[in-house]
Amino acid sequence: MPVAEKKTEVPKKFTPYEPAAGEEYMNEKQLEHFRQILLGWKQELMEEVDRTVRHLQEEANNYADPADRATQEEGFSLELRTRDRERKLLKKINETLEMIDEDDYGFCDACGVEIGIRRLEARPTATLCVDCKTLAELKEKQLGG
Repeated sequence: MPVAEKKTEVPKKFTPYEPAAGEEYMNEKQLEHFRQILLGWKQELMEEVDRTVRHLQEEANNYADPADRATQEEGFSLELRTRDRERKLLKKINETLEMIDEDDYGFCDACGVEIGIRRLEARPTATLCVDCKTLAELKEKQLGG
């Protein structure tokens, strides 16, 4: 039985954006660059969902041995947990695509500064700049730890 692949990482199949000197941040060309990254990522996730459905249908055996049945169920459970994380990621990708459509993409939700092209290429769904994200993680660690 194949182990569920981790598809929560941004696809590496894109050319990093090189802004021209004096180019305005989050212009149409940049927004289209990120739209294509997000659409490609979404497509990969949807293909993985289809593969999982086929796999669960094809591999669903009723093993007589309880250990074999438990192993199969554990594998299915792992795949379904992974797909659930990806379902949440798909929702976030769709929300980010809406932000692009509304010209509200690329700026920190907390302080309003530019998030930055390289950070967005690493995590296109980012809504916080590095400083605000770091601060949020520190607060979370203090409250939760």
